Amino acid sequence: MIERILPAGVATSAAYDDPPGAVLLAEEEPAVARAVDKRRREFTTVRWCARRALADLGLPPVPIVPGERGAPRWPDGVVGSMTHCDGYRAAAVARAGDIAALGIDAEPHGPLPEGVLEAIAREEELPLLAELARTSPETHWDRLLFCAKEAVYKAWFPVTRRWLGFEDATLVLGPDGTFTAGILVADTPFETFTGRWTAADGLITTAISVPR
Repeated sequence: MIERILPAGVATSAAYDDPPGAVLLAEEEPAVARAVDKRRREFTTVRWCARRALADLGLPPVPIVPGERGAPRWPDGVVGSMTHCDGYRAAAVARAGDIAALGIDAEPHGPLPEGVLEAIAREEELPLLAELARTSPETHWDRLLFCAKEAVYKAWFPVTRRWLGFEDATLVLGPDGTFTAGILVADTPFETFTGRWTAADGLITTAISVPR
């Protein structure tokens, strides 16, 4: 799914289960040495996806270990993003000379748990969500808002190495499969992000790709 909303030049790979051939490299093992089975399978498969995407760029398999705040450490000259949720794992990578920032996220296409929307939405976002829910009820717009904000953070953090909270970006979601995010913190290299989204097969996916 994620490949539908990313431009040419971004290599992607996805899986809807955990294939037996998905294995960790030795350098990655310590990160999940004490993890429960579900976490270990997600961690393993999404890195298997990432190495497949890197291969599409003509790059060799490398360990992708968590770095600061858990952000994956990509090879020099590469930008990338990974996501996993129940029934879906995906990775997207590109050459840093082509893409300045990249963020993807996937979520189950269902309503957010009670209380989560109030924690992640800004006051000005709520009227738009209500109107979208009225005119396009087939989409769970609260879940889409969460998914899009996750993609914003994943595009933001590797460039800035600064925390960005849910309240630090204000989003406008479009029923045409696009969204915009205004960044509300000082000294930002990105005043806005533009992204795309899609909903199908029980999933919502979001993606941000900023050309160099």
